[in-house]
Order: sequence, then structure tokens, then C-alpha cells
Amino acid sequence: MKYVCDAGAATWFRMETAGEALLESRAMNHAVEKYFRDAYDQAAQSYVPPKALAAIEQNIGRAAYIQTAMPVFLTLRDKDGTPLVTAMLPPAGQDVKTFRPVVVGPSNGDPYTDHGAAILALARHVKMPLDPVRCYPYRRA
Repeated sequence: MKYVCDAGAATWFRMETAGEALLESRAMNHAVEKYFRDAYDQAAQSYVPPKALAAIEQNIGRAAYIQTAMPVFLTLRDKDGTPLVTAMLPPAGQDVKTFRPVVVGPSNGDPYTDHGAAILALARHVKMPLDPVRCYPYRRA
């Protein structure tokens, strides 16, 4: 995992591997691993290596490309490393209007009640609104 930003008593990290997403899914009782793997596979399939590179060098930029082409998967962790909130944000450079961010708590519960300040800290850091009406897909009317 890669450090993203502090959020009061907790910290946001970026999940970088399917293994990290699997652990998040198990700890939070939701399906982030499935979405991570699907996004990773889609980004990997869209990679086109530069033609100027020798055949042995074709995959040098593949990992970096995948990281920028797929959505950003984040986890909010407390000081003991316990996952509190999971977020999926648009790929780098993609407008929030064309990609719906998702922010969920354990068992797809509403994270805004207990962790609204931490979500706001992430929103400020990424310069993107992460309001519950748009980002929490299981909201009841």
C-alpha cells in the first residue's frame, strides 16, 4: 500500500495489488477485490507498448500505465491498521463527472456517519467532491 494522506486519527492508503484488495474485501466484508481485479485486467488489456522498444523491453512501462489507467482504490486505516472505509476514485486525470466515485464502509455500510471528516480530508487532498449523495451507492431515499 502507498500512503496518500492523513485524516485526523486515521490515514488513507492506495491499494496497489490484488492481494491488498483481497485483504480489504475480507476485512470489510465487501467486493472491492472483484472491482480491483476487473479494473486491473481491463487496464492491462488496453496497454499498447511503444513500437520503438525492442521486444524484450515491451513491458517496461506496463505497470506504470496500469496504475494510471485504472481507478484509484483507497482504504482508510486507523492507527492499528484496521480498515474503516474503502473508496474507488476515477483514474488519474479523469473527470468526476464521467466516473462515479464510490465510498463504502464495512459490509457496504454508510461510512459518512462515523468517518465523514476523514472522507472530507481525502476529498480536499484529491480536489474532488466526495459527497454521500453521489458516492455512497446504497443510500436509502
